[in-house]
Amino acid sequence: MDELFFIERGTAPLLVSVPHLGTVIPEALRDRYTPAALTVADTDWHLDRLYAFVREMGASVIGARVSRYVIDLNRPPNDESLYPGQTTTGLCPAETFRGEPVYKPGCAPDAAQRDARVAQYWQPYHKALAAELARLRERHPNVLLWEAHSIASVLPRLFADKLPDLNLGTQDGRTCAGAVQQAAVEAMQASGFTSVANGRFKGGYITRQYGAPGRGIHAVQLEMCQSTYMNEDAPFEYQTERAEAVQPTLRRMVGGALEAVRQLAPALS
Repeated sequence: MDELFFIERGTAPLLVSVPHLGTVIPEALRDRYTPAALTVADTDWHLDRLYAFVREMGASVIGARVSRYVIDLNRPPNDESLYPGQTTTGLCPAETFRGEPVYKPGCAPDAAQRDARVAQYWQPYHKALAAELARLRERHPNVLLWEAHSIASVLPRLFADKLPDLNLGTQDGRTCAGAVQQAAVEAMQASGFTSVANGRFKGGYITRQYGAPGRGIHAVQLEMCQSTYMNEDAPFEYQTERAEAVQPTLRRMVGGALEAVRQLAPALS
């Protein structure tokens, strides 16, 4: 399991999930990929470092090691589109965010190979995530699942113009209590960063699948521009000064949502 993802178990009612952190393309698959894909440019770079402060909050953290170019852990296992009618990437992406081919001609996985990747890579992450939520839920009347994501700020194939710095997603309020969303939004809007709630990004599969306020699990996704904390061009370096400027806002967003979760009445189920 350790080569697929890492998990750190905390004591607070908070699980931070980073499903696109991975950069590993297994050696047995590497000769299928194009040179562009082997740069794994669409990784959610450095988010384990950026969110290091959540450990001080007592959070559990789970993060992928395998690249989203192998399988996207934030997509449904049946590859159903989360944004019908909009350009997006699938369970086993065929193109990068910039429209470059991921696979050499004739090397894309067929249906059987996709199913094998679901079993080998996707299911273990989700099994561990669900188990950790269940463990925390046994100890707390409500739990916050924070989905940490980042993306290049300008990607014409996926969205028009520059993306706001901070993009909160709760599937239009379905995946968490209103007070939880409000706390995160207030902290976001009080910052000097541009922001939107439930705009282009409303929460991916994990947020939608596991967010169940009636059962005491409140899921929030934050998709943030990589320009707020790193260089968006290869080799994708972490920029400490930028990161230290945005971290207080992240801390207030996560902390505010967590405090709101703690103040909620116990879930009925």
